Amino acid sequence: MKKKALDYHSKQENSRPGKIGTIITKPCENAEHLSLAYTPGVAEPCLAIKENPDKVYDYTNKGNSVAVVTNGTAVLGLGNIGVLAGKPVMEGKAVLFKKFGDIDAVDVLIDSQDVEKVVDVVKLISPTYGGINLEDIKAPECFEIEEKLKKILDIPVFHDDQHGTAIVSAAGFINALKIADKKIGDVKVVFLGAGAAGIACARLFRDLGVKRNNLIMCDSKGVIYKGRENINKYKAEFAVETELRTLEEAIVNSDVFVGVSVKDVFTPDMLLSMNKNPIIFAMANPDPEIKPEVAKKTRKDVIIATGRSDYPNQVNNVLAFPFVFRGALDVRAKEINEEMKIAAAKTLAKVVGENLTREKIIPSPFDKKVALEVSFSVAKSAIESGVARKNLDLSEYRKELEKLFLLQ
Repeated sequence: MKKKALDYHSKQENSRPGKIGTIITKPCENAEHLSLAYTPGVAEPCLAIKENPDKVYDYTNKGNSVAVVTNGTAVLGLGNIGVLAGKPVMEGKAVLFKKFGDIDAVDVLIDSQDVEKVVDVVKLISPTYGGINLEDIKAPECFEIEEKLKKILDIPVFHDDQHGTAIVSAAGFINALKIADKKIGDVKVVFLGAGAAGIACARLFRDLGVKRNNLIMCDSKGVIYKGRENINKYKAEFAVETELRTLEEAIVNSDVFVGVSVKDVFTPDMLLSMNKNPIIFAMANPDPEIKPEVAKKTRKDVIIATGRSDYPNQVNNVLAFPFVFRGALDVRAKEINEEMKIAAAKTLAKVVGENLTREKIIPSPFDKKVALEVSFSVAKSAIESGVARKNLDLSEYRKELEKLFLLQ
């Protein structure tokens, strides 16, 4: 695998190193084309945009362009490996944007761990793009950066490590509850991992209907309870009045475990202490908190999802971010709000449809209905929630999406 991966990224016959490049979208074969593409013809769209800034969406690629921004402080499971070492991942993200959402994305590497500097850089370059995808930035700085940018920019800002994971796991959660025959307002949910993904998943689960007192958040030091010292404001948001102090104590008589932590930390004994039809999201990468084969051997009634493609029910962010951005860009949304995220999660869950089983609570990234339905629902939600700047004829828009995603 190591050699194959390095060969894949390196210079090969008829290709350059790396995974992305530039495609020219207009003809440039003669003198007339050249005069239209650049001087003197290019002055006309410049003047039109000067007169009406919204025309930038008519005459440039801004409306289909996303910046994939990182400072390299939390790259995959590799940690703070530096901004240059994170570039292959950002290029890979750009590939997924194009392959799955037909969105042009480019990596933007910011060599700073200072929140204000990162915010300033993104603010200054933002006119180039229709949206900002934050990637692989460690917590809690990732929360601060996203919050600040959402306040000052009028284009979508989306930290995929948070919200992509939250949307896909929430979709699986909705479907798992159906199989387990449990109501969202009744279930007790225990989280392990209070970083970017854990906090975002907990917020979305709560927005979907999990009761505050039924949600227990744990980090590496145990349960986050009211009165616990030395926790940041993001963890404090989930502090509850409880005598529970350890994961082992918290998991007893629970219905759902959500892990965004480290491998093999969730034991068979913990699983045995859960209620009937336990739901497990063991999303640590590359190795889950409990292996599916161990979980299924321990309990026949378990419903389990992981972050891995070699097991059923993969929580794969590619099921969310290309289509969340597709819908947001198409209506020129000012932001990606909670309503749009909830719409994406519920729609993604519905795509499974009649195929719903314990081994299929999450659809495949290659199911073309995902692209169509999630993009459409996000655009519709943006319009209905008042953050869209372009009001589409939704029936015509759906036909456009069908041509883009189903008729290729």
